[in-house]
Amino acid sequence: MKSFFILISVAAGLAQGVHAQSVCSSDGQATPVVLLERFISADCEACWSAPPDTTAASGALTLDWIVPSDQADEAPLSGAARREALVRLQALGQPLPRTQLQTSSPVAASPAQQLRVAHGLVYGGYIGASIGLTADAADRWPPQTQPALTAYLVLVESIPAGSEGTPIARNLVRNVLLLEWRQSEPLAKAAQNPFYEMRPLNVSPGASPQRLRVLGWVQDASGRVLSAAQSVCTQQPR
Repeated sequence: MKSFFILISVAAGLAQGVHAQSVCSSDGQATPVVLLERFISADCEACWSAPPDTTAASGALTLDWIVPSDQADEAPLSGAARREALVRLQALGQPLPRTQLQTSSPVAASPAQQLRVAHGLVYGGYIGASIGLTADAADRWPPQTQPALTAYLVLVESIPAGSEGTPIARNLVRNVLLLEWRQSEPLAKAAQNPFYEMRPLNVSPGASPQRLRVLGWVQDASGRVLSAAQSVCTQQPR
């Protein structure tokens, strides 16, 4: 019952984000051209404080994973480590980094596959967030050919360069929602879009609510990134 009230409250917060002073979504933003992921071992405190070998290209969607280590809670960066980083490395076919590792995936960005992400306000330690492909995109796949899709909705803390000990701007992964999407029947125009999800995401202790936003992408069974998006908070006209 408690989780039910949390979900209702967080959903209300997400709706409030649409009508309050700021709107936090990917609406009006250009689709990223590349997904750039930086993985740092929780053992390597120096990696956090040093710039990466290559900088992010213009139009890149970047995120920073802290990978758990054998030292567990004794590792210097253990407070920000996420088990999901291990799952993501496995999906990419990459080994555990001893120090740091960077991967890059092009984004197909087909006009037929537009992704949208959004989030609301932090409430009771949770934040409401959503991810979805447009209904028009779903309509373009006949049921017999529509592929199985994997969607990532990632809550990040956007840390400016020069703060928290980092010389570069980072999108530190704070929570991850992993979804499997498949359309088994034709999508009726009045039916709910099956490629949509809204969930309450737990906010990690120590994360700054003012810096939180969501990133997301959708990929096919081969790992090809079909679309990506990131939320930006813009001022709502009065």
